[in-house]
Amino acid sequence: MLPTVLLQKWLRPVLMALLLVSVPLSMQPATAAAATQNSKATKAKSTSAKKKPQKVSRYGTTRNKPTPAQLRQEQERLLALSRLPHRVGPTEIVQATDLLQPLSLESRAAVVMNAETGEILYGKNLTRTMPIASITKLMTAMVVLDARLPLDEEITISQDDTDSLRHTSSRLAVGTTLTRGEAMLLALMSSENRAAAALARTYPGGTAAAVAAMNRKATEIGMTNSHFADGSGLNGQNTASPTDLVRLVRSANTYSEIRHFSTTAEHAVIAGKKVLQYRNTNALVANTDWDIAVSKTGFLNEAGKCLVMQAKVNSTPVVIVLMDSNGRYTRIGDANRVKKWLESEMAAHGITLDAASL
Repeated sequence: MLPTVLLQKWLRPVLMALLLVSVPLSMQPATAAAATQNSKATKAKSTSAKKKPQKVSRYGTTRNKPTPAQLRQEQERLLALSRLPHRVGPTEIVQATDLLQPLSLESRAAVVMNAETGEILYGKNLTRTMPIASITKLMTAMVVLDARLPLDEEITISQDDTDSLRHTSSRLAVGTTLTRGEAMLLALMSSENRAAAALARTYPGGTAAAVAAMNRKATEIGMTNSHFADGSGLNGQNTASPTDLVRLVRSANTYSEIRHFSTTAEHAVIAGKKVLQYRNTNALVANTDWDIAVSKTGFLNEAGKCLVMQAKVNSTPVVIVLMDSNGRYTRIGDANRVKKWLESEMAAHGITLDAASL
């Protein structure tokens, strides 16, 4: 037989193991309890990591599921937008008689014009006045350039440049300093609202003087149905007809800075310790199938999605105006339809049309 001391030494670990199995969790040693808790915490963490992230809007706010009351409110809002004066009434379409194929566009109003001759090749609700949203920024840039303000002068984004009307966001924080030329680039290329507001605010005499100059310039170039109310286009009172915007684009095309800035595909801005990457709001400027000289997009709820361009199609310069498009890609689709239509007609007999001149 084994000595009693050796027998106790051999049985002790076995008894301890049996004791841990049989004793309730609350009475087990602290190390075992801690290990169990850590295991549970790891499982909980793993489970939470598998949960789908909450949807976040482009402005960083969480999108909660709308309540029935909110849904009714949204339906009423959309109904009110559909009843705006420029969205009611018959649709009027004109097309040059020499063109063989009819053109069908989704935009509520449009113009396609030969920029060399002034001939209207296609028009839809030509004289209907409607909000133009950020197309306004073309006029802002024109009056700033007319004032011959130094583009290398530094300007700083201030609280006055923030949007107190619609409360839209901007990546240009208050206090950001950039040159006037870079502000104009961002305003035209990426439709940066604070950059455009800063251009108007730093105009001699301030924003009010800049807006007055914009309206004078509109009169000078024959925009008879237009009105400008701010430098960014956030104000819904910035209005014009499609034929007015043709004149605006043709005038903008005479400024080399606007041609360059509005067709830049992307640009990086150094803001403090951050590098902000901006891209053109018109994806067509980066499309090698297009030869675009001037471009500007716009959007407001009451304006819809807008796009104006001067581009060459088969070496012929044309002005394309598309206003109040629905859907994310409708204006781009309409622009491509215009290009395909023009290429087909030019292949058939060229552009020598007896159409009404602007």
